Amino acid sequence: MIAKAESRSPWSYVPTTYFAEGLPYMIVNALAVIIYKKMGVSNTLIAFWTSWLYLPWVIKMLWGPLIDMYSTKRNWIAWTQALMAAAIVCAALSLKTPLFLYVSMACFMGVAFLSATHDIAVDGFYMLSMNESRQAFFVGIRAFCYRLAMLFSSGVLVMLAGRIETRTGNIQDSWTQVLLLAAAIMGLLFVYHRVWLPYPAADKPDKAKGSQLAEFAEIFAAYFKLENVKIGLAFILTYRFGEAMLLKLTAPFMLDTAEKGGLALATSDVGVIYGTIGLISLIIGGLLGGWIISKYGLRRTIWPLALMLNAPDLVYVYMAYAKPALTYATLNFPQFAPLGWLLPASVNLPAGPIPALVALEQFGYGLGTTAFMFYMITLTGEKYKTAHFAISTGIMALGMMVPGFVSGWLQERVGYPEFFIIVCFVTLPGMLLIPFLKIKDGSAKG
Repeated sequence: MIAKAESRSPWSYVPTTYFAEGLPYMIVNALAVIIYKKMGVSNTLIAFWTSWLYLPWVIKMLWGPLIDMYSTKRNWIAWTQALMAAAIVCAALSLKTPLFLYVSMACFMGVAFLSATHDIAVDGFYMLSMNESRQAFFVGIRAFCYRLAMLFSSGVLVMLAGRIETRTGNIQDSWTQVLLLAAAIMGLLFVYHRVWLPYPAADKPDKAKGSQLAEFAEIFAAYFKLENVKIGLAFILTYRFGEAMLLKLTAPFMLDTAEKGGLALATSDVGVIYGTIGLISLIIGGLLGGWIISKYGLRRTIWPLALMLNAPDLVYVYMAYAKPALTYATLNFPQFAPLGWLLPASVNLPAGPIPALVALEQFGYGLGTTAFMFYMITLTGEKYKTAHFAISTGIMALGMMVPGFVSGWLQERVGYPEFFIIVCFVTLPGMLLIPFLKIKDGSAKG
C-alpha cells in the first residue's frame, strides 16, 4: 500500500485535477449540444433543455459550506469523479433508447451538479495543499490544463465522433463510444486521485463552518449594499446575453443542412474549427486581454474590449447570408521510418473563410470575457471578497442560462440570418450600461 503522503509535488496532481474539472463542464455545456443536434433533436429543445445545465453553477454557492463541514476535499474530489464517470456511462447507454433526450438530460444534470461540487472541492484543495507562493506559480498551469480539457472535449472528442460516424454510418454508436471514452478517462482520474492525491494536514472536516450557513443572509445583504450594485447586477446579467444566445446555436448552424439554413459541415470539421482553431484564438484573446487591462486599466479598456466581444458576432450574420464553402489545406508530415506507423503522411485541415471567421469571433470572445471577469472582481466588499465573487459568478451563469431558453425557439421561427441579427442587437443593453459603472481605482491601472 502506498503511504499517505502529507504532500507530493503539485506537478503530480494540479494538472490532473484541473483537467478533471474542465472535462465534465465541457461535456454538459458544449458536447451535449452537438450530440443532440446529430441525434435529430430540434434547436428549440436543444437550447431549452441544455440551458438548464447551467443551473448548478448558478446556485453552487449555496452548498459550498457543506463541503467544508463534511468529509475532506480529497474525498469530495475522488468520489465526485467516480460518480461523474458512472453518470456519463448512463448518458452514453441512454442514447440507444427511445427516450434518450430525457434520460440523457437527467444524466447530464447529475454530471452538472457533481461537476459544480467538484469545482468547489478542487479549488479548496488547491489552496490547502500548498503555500501561497506555490499557488501563485501554478495559477497558469491550472488554467492551461483546464483549457486542455476544453480542447480535448470540443476538439478531440468531436473529431473522434465524426470519424466513427463516417466509418460506421451510425450516429448513435459514434457518440455512445465517445461518451464511454470520456467516462473511462474520468474513472482513471478517480483511481489516480484516490491513490495519489496528498493528505494535507489542513484538509479535514470543519463543523465550525456551519456558522457560514447562518452568515448567508449577512453576506447577501452586504453584497446588495455595495456601491452601484444595481447597475452592476444589470450589467452582469445582460453583458453576455448575446453570447448566451449565440453559444447554443453556433454548432447547430454549422451542422444543419443547407435546406435548413446551415453550413452542412461534417462533425469532425466542427471539432477542428471550434476545438482547435477557435480554442487557440480564445486563449490568445484572453491572454492579450489580461495584458491590455494590466497596462492601460479596466476603466479605459472595458468599452473597446466589450466591443471586441460583441462586434465579431456579425461574422455569423455574414456566414448565414453568404454560405461560404469550406475548403481544405493539406498538411504533410515528414516520414521517418521508426514513426511511419504513428504519423499519417498528410491530413486535410479545414481552411478558408469559415475557420478564419470563427477564429476572429473566438479571439474577440477571449478579449471581452477577460474584461468582464476583471469587473466582477472589482464588485466585491472588503469583508466577503470570495463570497461576493461567487455570488457574481452565479448571477453571470443565470445571465447565460435564461437567454438560452428561448434562443432555439426564436431561431426556428425566424431562420438563422435573422436570428444572428437579433443576437447582435441583444448585445447592446449590456454595453449601454458601461458608462454608468463605477470601476474602483486600484482594480487595475486607471
